Amino acid sequence: MAAMTEQQKPEEPDEDAEIPSLRDEIRTAAQYGIAGRWAARRREKIRAEIERNRRGEFKVPTWVLAAVLVAFVTGWVLLIVLA
Repeated sequence: MAAMTEQQKPEEPDEDAEIPSLRDEIRTAAQYGIAGRWAARRREKIRAEIERNRRGEFKVPTWVLAAVLVAFVTGWVLLIVLA
């Protein structure tokens, strides 16, 4: 076998340029992965909600409605039981 000359040697990759940082990998996954699309949609929904709230179109949060319902039902049951 003939020895490889300097021109035929494959170039050794620059290790710093080849190995992406963890931040680059996370950013790439966030941009192109399913989780990234979900996160982008979620951020857009949050931005839209904040804009609605700033315009005065805010709604009562679900947890507040649930708490009011629980209080109402508890009061009703206590009224029936203690009457």
